[in-house]
Amino acid sequence: MLTGTTTAGEEPRRGTEAPVVEPVVRDGEAPERRALTAQFALSPRGSRLARRRAVRRMEVWGYPPESDASCAVALVVGELAANAVQHGRVPGRDFRLGLGLDEVAGLVRIEVVDAATAKRPPAAAPSSYPDGESGRGLLLVDVLAVRWGSTPRHPVGKTVWAEVSIDASTGPHKL
Repeated sequence: MLTGTTTAGEEPRRGTEAPVVEPVVRDGEAPERRALTAQFALSPRGSRLARRRAVRRMEVWGYPPESDASCAVALVVGELAANAVQHGRVPGRDFRLGLGLDEVAGLVRIEVVDAATAKRPPAAAPSSYPDGESGRGLLLVDVLAVRWGSTPRHPVGKTVWAEVSIDASTGPHKL
């Protein structure tokens, strides 16, 4: 599973706030079936494409687009990608989406990586923004995710991650 992001020659960083989730690979199953990494333009279109790619991956994993697990992942990916587009813009740089499934832990780990170092999300979601037109995205992430946070990348950038629970009682729908 995705545990952090690195640049060439850099060792993975594992902070205490971002627990390590190892992939679950069954006999005969390709490891890449349990993970997705894709790069997108830092634009509203890139954010939409990231959300769509996440929904498609959830479907490959056996969670149809209308399932609670897929909808929760789509919303969190959409919010984190939109934040990367709005707050993580660095000219000439894209953002990267990473998804990983751990069926044993019942989690999907979402990572959105951008090149902006200075703008990190707050340590906790804001309490509320009743009158504003924006500012509720991290509240949504806070509600849908089991845990979330951010870690700096060296030499530049950050990874904003979230772990979303998948409903273990119904399990994936086999396609």
